[in-house]
Amino acid sequence: MTALTKYSRLECPGVWRPLPEEQRQDVIVSFGDTSLVIADRNGSALSHWSLAAVVRINRGEQPALYTPSAEGSETLEIDDEAMVEAIETVRSAILRSRPREGRLRLVLLSLSLVLLLAAATLWLPGALTRHTLSVVPKATRTEIGTQLFTAIGRVSGSPCRSRRGDAALARLHARLLPPGKGGLLVLPEGIHSIVSLPGGLMLLDRALVEDHESPDVVAGYILAESERQARTDPLEAVLETAGIVPTLRLLTTGHLKDETLRAYAETLTARVPATIPDGALLDRFAAANVASTPYAYALDLTGETVLGLIEADPMRAGGKRKPVLEDSDWVALQGICGN
Repeated sequence: MTALTKYSRLECPGVWRPLPEEQRQDVIVSFGDTSLVIADRNGSALSHWSLAAVVRINRGEQPALYTPSAEGSETLEIDDEAMVEAIETVRSAILRSRPREGRLRLVLLSLSLVLLLAAATLWLPGALTRHTLSVVPKATRTEIGTQLFTAIGRVSGSPCRSRRGDAALARLHARLLPPGKGGLLVLPEGIHSIVSLPGGLMLLDRALVEDHESPDVVAGYILAESERQARTDPLEAVLETAGIVPTLRLLTTGHLKDETLRAYAETLTARVPATIPDGALLDRFAAANVASTPYAYALDLTGETVLGLIEADPMRAGGKRKPVLEDSDWVALQGICGN
């Protein structure tokens, strides 16, 4: 956690190549908790990379050369030592436990476990879950989210990617969510509308961007999911489904078994998102300057069950309204999965 705080809001110049056959571009690289944002000199986002998937393809050489995933066509060249150190530190935290912190954490958590076992007859599963959630660090949450993403990928396939679509997705993220807050990915199949993973990553069903005329609908789903994240920790649902033994394993070792997460992934992809009170949801729409009516009709074509979202639409009174995305970005996002 100290390392993550140290590297917050870090920026540096870099050289980005969107495709192997295209010209390299000078860019600004911004470092977040779980993501890299690549922008041009004017501050316009060009691409958004999840740190959980970033791969270094010239280990031990300088300048460092990265790609967004093992199958990625983009490359990013960085010679800033502080930025390279930040990326490598966080990637290491995501991919494996850190020995120094792990030994100290193991001692502290083992003492906690002794106290828990001494009061086993009084300790409720809910209390154990709450205690575990309070001590699990950000890096571990991201690691669990990465494992879940891998399990879901066996059914959904690889995320949809295109140069213009990735840039549009990055702008949508910047428009609706706080900087450094997880990331957005579009999946070709296998999930029900939208899914949140521990660590903050949101997975979108391609239908949300392909089956609607305006970006207001997908914006509504993202704002609603952001409210769900604020109300219910995505890791809490994992632990409640897994049970006491996997929860104790996470508490003492900092890891969950792959089979535990694969089993949870099967239930997660079929789960219908929980309903949110209209008041809280409307506050989200108002703060983001987004109309709630398109989202409401996407939930219910008749409008009967979502009348509150329609009648109290914060944009209904008119006035100056900021578009969710420019038309060109929306067209690019609709085509991110290809034909």
